[in-house]
Amino acid sequence: MRKTPRPILPLLVLAGMVAALPHALFGDEKTFRGEIADTQCALNVHSLSKSHKEMIAMQHGLATNADCARFCVKERGGKFVLQSNGKVYRLDTPEEAEPFAGQQVKILGTLDPKTNTITVRSITPVKTNSGTSAASK
Repeated sequence: MRKTPRPILPLLVLAGMVAALPHALFGDEKTFRGEIADTQCALNVHSLSKSHKEMIAMQHGLATNADCARFCVKERGGKFVLQSNGKVYRLDTPEEAEPFAGQQVKILGTLDPKTNTITVRSITPVKTNSGTSAASK
């Protein structure tokens, strides 16, 4: 009696393709955490401390990190970036970060190490213990 060949090899190939699909679509996707800041402050264009302190102290009507980041993007030619643990990451779509200016966020995306740019898939605010978004001051 002859055995019917089992389709094991095609199933293994199909399983491998399905397992590789997320990597092919999203690369080495990671979660990045930090503050949505602006290039002007984060890269020391007009800041000595890589922060918003100096601009807020100048009394341009700025009271929060969010005010400063939006002002520097709109009035000073900056772009929104992710500032995290002393590093500054450019965003492939910085305009999408505007609603989160000055806030602590999680960004799901893929980093291009050559340009230090994150291809952003999603941005979500970091929640505090009280359930509200954490906004830096």
